[in-house]
Amino acid sequence: MKITVVTATYNCASTIGDCLRSVAGQTHPHIEHIVVDGASGDGTVDVLHRHASQLSRIISEPDNGIYDALNKGVANASGDIVGFLHADDLYADNKVLEDVAVAFQNPEVDAVYGDLTYVQKADTDKVVRYWRSSPFTRASLARGWMPPHPTLYLRRGVYERFGGFDLSYRIAADYDFMLRVLGAINGKVTYLPRVLVKMRLGGESNRSIHNVIRKSAEDLRALRSNGVGGLASLVLKNGSKLVQFVRRPS
Repeated sequence: MKITVVTATYNCASTIGDCLRSVAGQTHPHIEHIVVDGASGDGTVDVLHRHASQLSRIISEPDNGIYDALNKGVANASGDIVGFLHADDLYADNKVLEDVAVAFQNPEVDAVYGDLTYVQKADTDKVVRYWRSSPFTRASLARGWMPPHPTLYLRRGVYERFGGFDLSYRIAADYDFMLRVLGAINGKVTYLPRVLVKMRLGGESNRSIHNVIRKSAEDLRALRSNGVGGLASLVLKNGSKLVQFVRRPS
């Protein structure tokens, strides 16, 4: 079973090497790693070419933001399963993709996800927030539940059925996509109750007050346009983040 990992990069020369090594260190033997770069000017492309032997494809050209880059990656994917590892992120250990592949051995499973930790940018062993997820139900979407998108793996056919990320969303296209897919998916959605990804703090959605406000507005639009919920769902979604600061891996 081949797993395609898509990584979008833009001016991330200081962290992309860690990401690439994390993918290369996975024990699962069949990995296609595609990197889509937005024409970086800080040396990121040089780092990518130094790791070219482990990469299936490098695309470097101007794009319309991260979701455009991820759409390009999915369009070029040939794996049975597709997931993402962002340029600042790492797998929690070297058996993550092996465990994901085992879950997909059940032909009824169309989606797999797990837990995520937010870590300090300079010290990825220092956990700041712990996003412990839970088993999926459609009803939970209206209560503001969502899986951590960086841990979500889907059969490639799911993208063929539902399409990619809606570029009219600048910050919340991943949330819109997950509502669209999980609200209508036919196959089983499997939760792996363990940390799959370590995410460095400093993401686009919480980089400034302006982005936080914009993210909330886009989240509300996604909830309403997908017929999942409204303002109450948004309040529950944002409130659920508070517990992430006190939870720790068991």
